[in-house]
Amino acid sequence: MTGQAVLVLNQNYEPLSVCPVRRAIVLVLRGKAEIVEASREVIRSASRVFPLPSVIRLVNFIRRPRPKVRLTRREVFERDGWQCQYCGKVTRDLTLDHVVPRHRGGEHTWENLVSACRACNHRKAGRTPEEARMRLLREPAPPKVSLYHAFLPYLVGRHEWRKFVPGFEPATSAAG
Repeated sequence: MTGQAVLVLNQNYEPLSVCPVRRAIVLVLRGKAEIVEASREVIRSASRVFPLPSVIRLVNFIRRPRPKVRLTRREVFERDGWQCQYCGKVTRDLTLDHVVPRHRGGEHTWENLVSACRACNHRKAGRTPEEARMRLLREPAPPKVSLYHAFLPYLVGRHEWRKFVPGFEPATSAAG
């Protein structure tokens, strides 16, 4: 029972989180949630038989901020597909490049950072791409954030969760 996960839905059926089955049972018993989907397993007490929840829905609506991707080296490389944005070389040996160099007023933002191989970063040096006569393959921008990114690893084995997580494509399991 302790290793099972339960999908927690907001009052409007929007996926909020994943919690352990023990926490889900406590929420249901305290009247803070209701079972939407139950697994085939049950838990028995001295006086009751209780179905183990697979999906629960909160009784009250929870406001939550929209997720943002933190600006880190790894996230910039992920956004750019581990590809140098100047020559197109795909490699794990990348550096961060400020399109407008910091000493020229360029900021450390999603819109000013790109992945670059060591050779291109050295060639560009402290210049802008135009001054170095180098073209960017793509204009840098903040990555798109999926509200459901946290739930995707669970969806391969949890068919009953899929109807609550919009945009799940079973064919995406080949990416691993």
